[in-house]
Amino acid sequence: MNTKHTDISSNKNTPELIEATIKQLAKKTGSSKLYCFNWLSDIKNIPATHSIVEIRFKNTRKEFFDNTHNLPLEIGDIVAVESSPGHDIGVVSLVGELVKEQIAKVYGKKIPETFNKIYRKAKTTDIEKWEEAKALEHTTMIRTRQIAKNLKLDMKIGDVEYQGDKTKAIFYYIADERVDFRELIKILADEFKIRVEMKQIGARQEAGRIGGIAPCGRDLCCSSFKTNFVTVSTAAARAQELSLNPHKLAGQCGKLKCCLNYELATYQDARKNFPDTSISLEFEGGVATHTKTDVHKGIMWYFYRKNDVPTFAELSVERIHEIIELNKKGIKPQRLEEEKSNENLVKELDYENVIEEDGLKRFDKKTNYKRKNNKSRNTAKSTKKTNTQKNPNPNPNPKNRSRNKRKTN
Repeated sequence: MNTKHTDISSNKNTPELIEATIKQLAKKTGSSKLYCFNWLSDIKNIPATHSIVEIRFKNTRKEFFDNTHNLPLEIGDIVAVESSPGHDIGVVSLVGELVKEQIAKVYGKKIPETFNKIYRKAKTTDIEKWEEAKALEHTTMIRTRQIAKNLKLDMKIGDVEYQGDKTKAIFYYIADERVDFRELIKILADEFKIRVEMKQIGARQEAGRIGGIAPCGRDLCCSSFKTNFVTVSTAAARAQELSLNPHKLAGQCGKLKCCLNYELATYQDARKNFPDTSISLEFEGGVATHTKTDVHKGIMWYFYRKNDVPTFAELSVERIHEIIELNKKGIKPQRLEEEKSNENLVKELDYENVIEEDGLKRFDKKTNYKRKNNKSRNTAKSTKKTNTQKNPNPNPNPKNRSRNKRKTN
């Protein structure tokens, strides 16, 4: 479980304290991607149309179970649920009518007819056994990696999840190719005396289970809120005019960053009225080709040569469409840019002292530069007078001094 504030796996904690801590953390909806905000919680007396409850387990695993005994369940309750074999221990993450929306989101149109059952609320012995099982997960993962290395299997064990009754464990692994792990399953079953289930995950799922800090300085999206992983392609980077640098576009999982898809729809919607970049613009000065686009400002830059000098023209989308229509009719405009009136030129040439107005020095006290200059002049005059009194000869050059002596002689 994601319990950042309190260590509920400590031996000093009692089952009652563990249950109270989990309930307290469950109220902080939004702190984990396994939580789901129940925006119907403040509405009372909603008629129940189903008995399905959403249960969360370790890391990213969530499943739906049927509350056949009509137990009064709340978010954060620890329950014992049906599994094969035995039973598992999980935490209630969502109840009520919103569970139907979650089921439709997960299964789509292929909703199963029956779900596994919820047996009971977890007893003290259930929670103690559950904590003992979770304490074995790390040592089991390290030992499994050693066994896989000895068997020379091309796979990486990313995580281990024990069932609540310690009779079964799920081993999550990553592999590029198909792996024959039948011998590994036999060794694990004999050594740990459990039923073994191998589950393959991808690099994105592994990063979501392990967690980390992203280049933006925040928690990884896959470990904080993202549950469904959509494929990300380089077309998303091209649409947003990003440089195709693999070191900058790749996340900690080694794949393209999921955040490349966040603003993709906005860019695609803004590009609907943009012309095809492969179309060149013909005018009397030559032919201009597309080089760069500013999507949100609606501006495109075109390159052409003027007297063998490379030149760039900044054009609006409306002007580009106008030139394309003229080229289709066989007309070449005199110039690419629009002819600007004198009023627009005067407005563009108006100068604003932006640096001084918005600079940090505008908060400083303004000093009287005239007084400063007068003071400096007065001090210079006084030093000059004192020097002339001490040395009546204003010319300090030794050659001139010798000449003056000769004249007096």
